[in-house]
Amino acid sequence: MDYKDFGRTGVKVSPLCLGCMNFGAKTSPEDAYDIIDHAVDAGINFIDTANVYSRGRSEEVLGEALKRNGKRDRIILATKVNGAMADDDPNMQGISRRHIIEQCDASLKRLKTDVIDLYQLHRPRSETAIDESLRALDDLVRAGKVRYIGSSFFLSWKFVESLWASKDLGLNRFVSEQPPYTILDRRIERDLIPMAQSYGIALMPFGPLAGGLLSGKYTEGQNAPEGTRYAETDNWRQDIRFNEASLTAAQKVSDIADAKGVPVAEFSTAWVLNQPAVTSPIIGPRTMDQLEAYLRALEVEITEEDQKAVDAIVAPGEHVTAYYQEEFSDFGPNYHRW
Repeated sequence: MDYKDFGRTGVKVSPLCLGCMNFGAKTSPEDAYDIIDHAVDAGINFIDTANVYSRGRSEEVLGEALKRNGKRDRIILATKVNGAMADDDPNMQGISRRHIIEQCDASLKRLKTDVIDLYQLHRPRSETAIDESLRALDDLVRAGKVRYIGSSFFLSWKFVESLWASKDLGLNRFVSEQPPYTILDRRIERDLIPMAQSYGIALMPFGPLAGGLLSGKYTEGQNAPEGTRYAETDNWRQDIRFNEASLTAAQKVSDIADAKGVPVAEFSTAWVLNQPAVTSPIIGPRTMDQLEAYLRALEVEITEEDQKAVDAIVAPGEHVTAYYQEEFSDFGPNYHRW
């Protein structure tokens, strides 16, 4: 496996980052342990989770897995803070100093580790000044509880604001950003990718399969298969993401993959892997078979002809379904949707 520079940190990370959102929820702990072990044995040294995933259960499962296999020291361990950790306490969420420091200690305990390699703000919060959050994160770095800090779903102007504040106040700065990025929504190419290239920021995009639209499960002109995400009638994502335009585009991507002789999920993951400035896409396997498919994407070559074919479906910087948009970058009262 060819390891990549994680921004300007000097740290080397695998070209895929194992995302743990399903662990402890749709994926049982025992299955998650096996998936984590197999990913590490395959060369993945970068694992990402968040405190809000099953309200701490994902971190607990990951911590136990790394304790069992004894591989913690080999792993770049990332987690995130922001989401509501209680329904009845308004201060058990957000990116205030209070919540960041409290949840860092809680995450360390759940992860069974003394230090988090990458601690990220899971989303910006308009009601919280960025220097409030950065001062808390800087204190955690200086205390030895966190090695690097980053963000998720920060628009480029918001990210640059954080860099300015860090420079102005002499604080540790964000080294990474975690945006959504998929063939079906390429809007980070407009300004976030150029910003990352200019400032040496690592990009670890999530959602290469567009929430499953590029998994091969869905067929144009047909209802979503029973049991899948978009089959849920009360799923708010269905109205904005599962539509005729997105299904038509997904079918065209599938046609490219079929002509190439590879599954569309592997092709779509490989496409994100091969885009400029991308460090490590986050993969979110629910099963071992899904992990194996993601790993096979490392062997898929994206040719110039492939890129032109994709561009003809969704032009650079454009989209046919919504993943990267400003109203999703600040949860506020709608955080439960995530």
